[in-house]
Amino acid sequence: MSDVKTILAFGDSLTWGADPVSGGRHRFEDRWPSVLEAGLEGSARVIAEGLGGRTTMFDDHGAAADRNGARILPTLLGSHYPLDLLIIMLGTNDLKPHLCGTVSGAGSGIERLAEIARAYPYGRDSAVLQVLIVAPPLFDEAVGGDWQPVGGSSIAESQKLAPRYREAAASCGGAFFDAAAVAVASPVDGVHLDAANTRAIGQALVPVVRQLLGLG
Repeated sequence: MSDVKTILAFGDSLTWGADPVSGGRHRFEDRWPSVLEAGLEGSARVIAEGLGGRTTMFDDHGAAADRNGARILPTLLGSHYPLDLLIIMLGTNDLKPHLCGTVSGAGSGIERLAEIARAYPYGRDSAVLQVLIVAPPLFDEAVGGDWQPVGGSSIAESQKLAPRYREAAASCGGAFFDAAAVAVASPVDGVHLDAANTRAIGQALVPVVRQLLGLG
């Protein structure tokens, strides 16, 4: 049986690797799940499941794809089973005014995702899946005609995500990491990350994941 661990990185456009300058996608090697896997040096593989606009548990009926994280997570847990660690970095899109707009909703959504991960009917001999909740980087003022972050979300609400997520992690028995400690949003749109800040998240998570999975 392989000793290589399997990690599911569940997120939105920040996990997908959205480039605020080009409007496209960062190179594969610059996306944080890729950087994390490289830093783990063969001891784990990281499955990147990022979708632009994804929320914790809120519907966005104007989107072409299902962005409700709580609805799609059970499918992903089943299709990628067995897993050793689930990393969740969501909440940025919850703060869009037309979807939720508050950290209270995002916090409840994160707790729901952790609950889904814990309660999923894995195989009989499966260990309990570990969960790492990551608070996304803070919103910042965007340059240009409109100073607000793209989507009209509140900078002040984004500043409340980390303490709320830390609380959620403690209540569900999961681990917590604040991506705002290592990454800042691009001034192009006040939300997305340039390549350097995207890589910084993956690099910072390496020792966190090593400790959680006992990789030394």
